[in-house]
Amino acid sequence: MVMSMRKMSVNQCGQIRQVMASGEMGRRIRDMGLVPGTELMVVGRAPLQDPVALRMKGFTLSLRNSEADFITVEAK
Repeated sequence: MVMSMRKMSVNQCGQIRQVMASGEMGRRIRDMGLVPGTELMVVGRAPLQDPVALRMKGFTLSLRNSEADFITVEAK
């Protein structure tokens, strides 16, 4: 199932399909390693659901929902 990263649940795994952000935000997202083909898992969310904690490539990354909206994931 293909969805926005923002809609993924805790402990759900997926693979990045597309990063739709451009400009400075797109560069920043890609610099963090969030590129198409990357496997990831949502490991937690803050009490108000923002930000989201992702586990990928051996490290944990925190991402705002406003940034996660620009990332399309194929959830497993």
